[in-house]
Amino acid sequence: MRILFIGGTGTISMAVTKLLAQQGHEVILLNRGGRNSELPEGVKVIKCDISNEKDAAEKLEGMSFDCVGEFIGFVPEQVERDYRLFSGKTKQYIFISSASAYQKPLSDCVITESTPLSNPHWQYSRDKIACEEYLMKQYRENSFPVTIVRPSHTYDERSVPLGVHGDKGSWQVVNRIMEGKPVIIHGDGTSLWTITHNSDFAAAYAGLIGNIHAIGQAFHITSDESVSWNQIYSIIADELGVELKACHVSSEWLNAVGPYDFEGTLIGDKSSTVIFDNSKIKRAVPGFTAKVRADQGIRDTVRYILAHKECQNDDPDFDSWCDKVVSAMELAKNAMK
Repeated sequence: MRILFIGGTGTISMAVTKLLAQQGHEVILLNRGGRNSELPEGVKVIKCDISNEKDAAEKLEGMSFDCVGEFIGFVPEQVERDYRLFSGKTKQYIFISSASAYQKPLSDCVITESTPLSNPHWQYSRDKIACEEYLMKQYRENSFPVTIVRPSHTYDERSVPLGVHGDKGSWQVVNRIMEGKPVIIHGDGTSLWTITHNSDFAAAYAGLIGNIHAIGQAFHITSDESVSWNQIYSIIADELGVELKACHVSSEWLNAVGPYDFEGTLIGDKSSTVIFDNSKIKRAVPGFTAKVRADQGIRDTVRYILAHKECQNDDPDFDSWCDKVVSAMELAKNAMK
């Protein structure tokens, strides 16, 4: 099949790109060239900023596809542009939405694709919902062949899945654990979370391409495994061979003290216990099941980061903020004695 990806080199999309190339498909990426040096042999690249619609239309002129995958669409204006570019030129259009679009707070911690979409805490999620609504309208009214995919905390070897971190990613938290410093875990750490390795996500996504049962449908793709945040951080510490020193702080308090905006990422997402029912994706892609267990994936990621200096992005501002939060919690505790 001839497949075009908008993006194609991110945490989620790189795994899909590599798998489809391995399977022998013709894979074409339309992007600005960020990680193209890591692409497998045979993957073609159209270098273009798709926000320049006129340039994109010229470079795509005369081309048609079995599938177009949109990995970097975040607001309705972007999918409206895609509709103009690809209507009548693709047999399928797959949009990456987000599982954070599901109802917050949840009325039932077991999530299916029928769980309502509503997130008053995170504009990112509301924008994804608006994108979905526009695309499904085009499917209903104009037969635009859309498939919606909702990932939830998909990770690769370059970043350990965490709840509370700074703007530069996970390394500073890993470093704090190594140095024996307390690390902040939101809530009491017992809420359940689902992390999905990008290789598992790729296997399910690939099974939706060209799938007659996927058109006009929405699917989430996640692991079946749920782990607590305490378990996630404990696995990291165990792999590092050190004791975990956890400082549990409520999500509301973390968001209130700033300067980091945790309303969306914590209150609107990671502070909720989530358990995903993956029956629908398994019906559409027979044989699919996530194979990378949480502890195995986390350990592999920690090893990779330790071995690759380019993944070790120091974040002194976040480190200092963590020290202040830990100190404030100790003062509050002592004041009550």
